[in-house]
Amino acid sequence: MTALRPEQGGAGGFEEAVRRLDDPLNDPLPGQHPSPWFRAEGAQQEAEPEPERPQPEPEWYDPEGYAQDWYGGAPAAPQQPARDDETVALRTADTRRIAEPEPEPEPGPESEPASETPVVTGGRAARRKAAKKGGGGRRRASDPQETAARSAQDDDGKPLSRVEARRAARAAKPTAGVIASRAIGEVFISIGVLMLLFVTYQLWWSNVRAHNLAGSARHHLEDDWANGKGKPDSFEPGQGFAILYIPKLDVVVPIAEGISKTKVLDKGMVGHYDKDSIPTAMPDAKTGNFALAGHRNTHGEPFRYINRLQPGDPIVVETQDKYYVYKMSSILPQTPPSNTAVINPVPAGSGFTKAGRYITLTTCTPEFTSTYRMIVWGKMVEERPRSKGKPDALVG
Repeated sequence: MTALRPEQGGAGGFEEAVRRLDDPLNDPLPGQHPSPWFRAEGAQQEAEPEPERPQPEPEWYDPEGYAQDWYGGAPAAPQQPARDDETVALRTADTRRIAEPEPEPEPGPESEPASETPVVTGGRAARRKAAKKGGGGRRRASDPQETAARSAQDDDGKPLSRVEARRAARAAKPTAGVIASRAIGEVFISIGVLMLLFVTYQLWWSNVRAHNLAGSARHHLEDDWANGKGKPDSFEPGQGFAILYIPKLDVVVPIAEGISKTKVLDKGMVGHYDKDSIPTAMPDAKTGNFALAGHRNTHGEPFRYINRLQPGDPIVVETQDKYYVYKMSSILPQTPPSNTAVINPVPAGSGFTKAGRYITLTTCTPEFTSTYRMIVWGKMVEERPRSKGKPDALVG
């Protein structure tokens, strides 16, 4: 066995050997130590400590809760609702926003209305549900009832639910009775409008049209006289042959053969009772009754005011050759339409007692009805050729 060297023997030699085996690469830099918690005494004296900066506590940090959890003894905080890891940040932000609401700006003349979009609280799932409920960009347009449900409000200004809005819409729909009453009302309104148009035609337009037709017939008759056309032995129904003048009433109207309503009276002319109705004499007859009929209302209404005639008022009939002047003698205010004796050669009720040359004017009464007849009689007082000019009754 080899003997130990003196430097290797003993405890002191072993420690020296270990010290020599230390790797200088493992030594820390001068003034440092491998542990961050180690500080050399000299370094602590030489380096000045930096001022400690206060660190802001996180908003979610609760000192009281921290102390309670770790040390105990602190008052118990109200238990918060369970939070999932996925939405904890969103919930924390929403909770903070609810805990510290921002002050609402006071309304002013220039302030804009606040957004009506509600603030959605909760996690991502709640936000998605709220987005689907409120409608997204890809959502189809809702039907009118759903639109009415979202926009409808009750009397207190609160929005109605969709069911309540649909019920209100159904209640607002008209019932069958309402629809029927509306239809009947529209029918009555239409009938009223038609009646109004008919009355307007009868009272106004028929007069305008009849005056035009009568004026045209009068000018045509005067042109025939001026052209010297021969005098026929008889006249056709509806053919004009004379002109009637009632100066007091400012009436100038042509006389046509017959009393046809459509061919004569409705055209604004006066009709002569001929052989097709009740034959009466012509003005040039030596004796007889020249009987005429005319409208009192509508279609020119030439006899509307014959009730104003007084005894002695002139009535003139002009033909191709002569003027025949009559003087009004009497009036019968009312008689049945069947009383044809009023146009006899010696008219009954006129006061005439013997044959003569008479004129009779007949029309309806009361006004706007045809229940009775009004009769006016006159007696011829002058027969004047047209070559001598107009009679005094037309000149004055």
